[in-house]
Amino acid sequence: MADRGLDVLAFGPMRPVGLTDPRNGQRPHAVVQLRPENRHRTAYNLVGFQTRLAYPDQQRIFRMIPGLGHAEFLRMGSIHRNSYVDSPRLLGPALELRGRPSIQLAGQITGVEGYIESTAMGLLAARFAVGRMLERAAPPPPPETAMGALYAHVTRPRLASQSFEPMNVNLGLLPPLGDRAPKRERRRLYVERAAAAFAGWV
Repeated sequence: MADRGLDVLAFGPMRPVGLTDPRNGQRPHAVVQLRPENRHRTAYNLVGFQTRLAYPDQQRIFRMIPGLGHAEFLRMGSIHRNSYVDSPRLLGPALELRGRPSIQLAGQITGVEGYIESTAMGLLAARFAVGRMLERAAPPPPPETAMGALYAHVTRPRLASQSFEPMNVNLGLLPPLGDRAPKRERRRLYVERAAAAFAGWV
């Protein structure tokens, strides 16, 4: 769309309909909509920013947007096709179709993106299937783990107004850490918490 002209995006996904700048009462030229990516509201999606730009160029350009100069980018935009179902509405807790519980879904179609993520959802579906065959419930992984966070993403109920989009694993899916930690320490703390939770689940 941007190739078509300088103002095309301002009349498309960046159109400032119904918005005024509270500082001067004027309508802005263009706006960027941020949509929460998780229920903790620690990660947001730039709506309509699928692009073929290289990742470094995306970061350089997106940091020019007022308010995003120091943003931490969890994943970058890309144009692709991903076939998936509306999992929160259609799937039960064992990734089974609510309308046909004998059928389980696994992998990308559940609403995850990436090879590792798809494999993780396949492994979970297999664990749930074995649990059903042995008549022994298989609990889902804790949400503090990467696998549990993906599972929560595809199974968490949403309001009718909330859309469901496929997701790569990222720190924004995990519940926030209890104490505010320096950025350089955060990943280590997430990993330590996840390892302990995963060990208990296994």
